[in-house]
Amino acid sequence: MSNDILDTQKGDLAWASYALLRNTNSMSVIIAVNDVICVRGYWNTPEDKDASKDHLLNWFNSQIQKTGFFDLKDMLYFPQCSATESELGTLLPKGTLSALIQPVIRTSDPVVNFAMKNEGFILLASSVKYAYSEKDRAWIRAVANKFLHKISKDL
Repeated sequence: MSNDILDTQKGDLAWASYALLRNTNSMSVIIAVNDVICVRGYWNTPEDKDASKDHLLNWFNSQIQKTGFFDLKDMLYFPQCSATESELGTLLPKGTLSALIQPVIRTSDPVVNFAMKNEGFILLASSVKYAYSEKDRAWIRAVANKFLHKISKDL
């Protein structure tokens, strides 16, 4: 988890990441909103035994910057992806068979949906093909929306 954040933000990140891991078929989650990042679950991290928390956060940030997820406007769902065959292979954990990326979107006018701004994203990885049903995706979208409102007030 990012170091320079408020305790309330840490609590919100901890709740959201735990809820997503516990209530979906996910083995891994990244929540990245603005400059805040929370990584939880199983990941392929550099095998440097002396790697500090800051070093790992920098590694995740560099991997995230390569993805372009901060430009997403709609959910991406890959129900049958192989981490080794995907361009996300360096980021996704070994054994990933499904991946879902939910953007955290702020709109300046919720009625008309103009001026959409991507504030971040939630990435979920699963070792199960077709891991996220329609109901799961709706729930993940709701968590992202609630998360945006809670975190963005503090940022």
